[in-house]
Amino acid sequence: MKFGELIKDLRIAKELTLRQCCLELDVDPSNWSKMERGVTPPPKDGRLLEHWAKFFDLVEDQKQAFLDLASLARQEIPADIASDETVIAALPAFFRAVRGHELEGERLKQFIEDLRAVHSPDKEPVR
Repeated sequence: MKFGELIKDLRIAKELTLRQCCLELDVDPSNWSKMERGVTPPPKDGRLLEHWAKFFDLVEDQKQAFLDLASLARQEIPADIASDETVIAALPAFFRAVRGHELEGERLKQFIEDLRAVHSPDKEPVR
């Protein structure tokens, strides 16, 4: 799912029209509509995105997914990941593998397990 689709779904789930939502969030309806359609990216302002997440009653994983999708919509790596030197050091190899279609099937599953292990020091990757 893309960020625009998500905010549209969240707005509809709250049973708000675009204009009602924008009035409550103090956002320009034209800009919000463009975000929903993926024409413009979400703002970079983390506090504003946190406010929107709270407005939509997002917690924990939902909130993180919301923030991650906002970063990806701006074609950015999420800040918490970008600040992890181990992950950043591994990204060039990941990019090469993805571009070369080397990560498919079991290799993709193994890569995911290895990534999880980076953030779970008590677990070793399964080989």
